[in-house]
Amino acid sequence: MDTRSPQAPAARAALDAVWNPEEDDALVCLDVQQETHDVKTFTFASREGKRFAFKAGQYFLFDLEHNGEAENRCYSISSSPHRTNAFSVTVKRVPGGKISNWLHDTLVPGATVKASGPLGHFVRPETSRPKLLLLSGGSGITPVMSILREIADSCEPADVVFMHAGRTPQDLIFRDELACIAHRLKGLRLHFLPETVAGEPSWPGLTGRISKDYIGLAVPDIAERTVMCCGPAPFMAAARGIAAELGVAGPNYLEESFDAAVIDEPEIPAVQEAAAKVFQVTFSKQARSIDVSGDQSVLSCAKKAGVRIPSSCANGVCGTCKSKLASGTVDMNHNGGIRQREIDAGLFLPCCSKPLSDLVIER
Repeated sequence: MDTRSPQAPAARAALDAVWNPEEDDALVCLDVQQETHDVKTFTFASREGKRFAFKAGQYFLFDLEHNGEAENRCYSISSSPHRTNAFSVTVKRVPGGKISNWLHDTLVPGATVKASGPLGHFVRPETSRPKLLLLSGGSGITPVMSILREIADSCEPADVVFMHAGRTPQDLIFRDELACIAHRLKGLRLHFLPETVAGEPSWPGLTGRISKDYIGLAVPDIAERTVMCCGPAPFMAAARGIAAELGVAGPNYLEESFDAAVIDEPEIPAVQEAAAKVFQVTFSKQARSIDVSGDQSVLSCAKKAGVRIPSSCANGVCGTCKSKLASGTVDMNHNGGIRQREIDAGLFLPCCSKPLSDLVIER
């Protein structure tokens, strides 16, 4: 006799379905975990029990409301993609930070937020188990932690060096969990590097900041590894220079999505002439057309007209609004949020692009 509940097939169907923000962008907070004195992990699930499909290293764009104003923020996923029923983001409280403070002080289990994603291209190269150096500073640990958790969950052979820097030993996020993973995951070497021993004078390891000498000793085979780095801009700039000096080839060094790219800029007279004109910008997938003057960004006009384009920084840094330009030309002045090969493939950033002609955008 079949004793299964009549609802079982429907429940299984829900679990087989993949969450799609175009159908329902609401997420329910399941849990809030205090990681350090100023870092919390927030875990979210679909209201309908749908599963999440993302790659380790990607992020979600959260649409939040604070004091009656819409705010968008990108947060990297810190959980493993093998755990599909929910996902987690880990957020550091920033002094004076409007949204990080609101999340820490207000968001509780049971609360509902809106988000879109997954987004981003900071993922492991699709090669057969490359040797990795996962390098993080501060809260930049979140995407590389997702990558390490994925490796640990899959029980795949690993050759990984995980190096995490923080202000003090007490600021080392996921410190205990990393030690547990290192104990059971063969092929993982773990390095913590606090700047000072404040709060833990008996710290047994080295202190200071990353340097060529330190990384050269800790990871003597760095030139054979794929380096994946995330952290504050000065940290990543230092890491980038050190990796290059130690022989890491350019394609083998990956940062979140802040690779600097050099693009050809339009002639100044063409830009000045276009600034006085109004162009038609068509969003093909949304069947919408709007007018955008040559002195305004595509994103700012799209938002005013109610056209949905995921965005965060609005300064050409994060790459969240990256879109396909089907036809037309733009004056784009970005700050590293798009790679040259993406530009060559017809992609652009609406947040920092002004039209030089009528445009058709695949959005």
